[in-house]
Amino acid sequence: MTTRKMTTRALGWVAATGALVAVPFGLATATASAASHNWDGVAQCESGGNWGTNTGNGYYGGLQFSQSTWTANGGSGSPHGASKAEQIRVAENTLASQGPGAWPVCGQYLSTATEDVAPEPAPAPAPAPAPVEIPAVPAVIAPALPALETIPAPAADQVKKASDAAVALANQHGFGDQIQQLIANNGVALASLTR
Repeated sequence: MTTRKMTTRALGWVAATGALVAVPFGLATATASAASHNWDGVAQCESGGNWGTNTGNGYYGGLQFSQSTWTANGGSGSPHGASKAEQIRVAENTLASQGPGAWPVCGQYLSTATEDVAPEPAPAPAPAPAPVEIPAVPAVIAPALPALETIPAPAADQVKKASDAAVALANQHGFGDQIQQLIANNGVALASLTR
């Protein structure tokens, strides 16, 4: 086997392993942003639907955050001073970190959405900076690179261990089926990485 072929195989193995580990995180982000919960139902139960409430009981806003929960889950300022969309964003983080038990009575409304919550319009983008002219730089010829160190291809058990680790991580975050499908769809590529 040539050095180039072995290097290509090693780089492929590294890329596939990195993809297997990174995919669950990408799926977590996509799925979390697509989550549909009935936050209006929770707010109706918690605060009578008043997103700006501050009754002095230590819980604030439509979803009745304590200040510490609000801050720990990405909120800034006071919950009752935040927009409905911001309260829902922090609530999604709270739901991910604490589960529906964060709203012991009213969490029952989180199972389905009864109405779509329209997001607040995004602020207008900042104007693009003026283009900067970059002076021409004379060409420099780089010295030849030293020969790459030969990295042996991974053994089949190493690829299996990497796949199993990715599956375990995906299962922890609720994406076991997706990672299993990814591995099944790319079995030929994974098998070609081994010795």
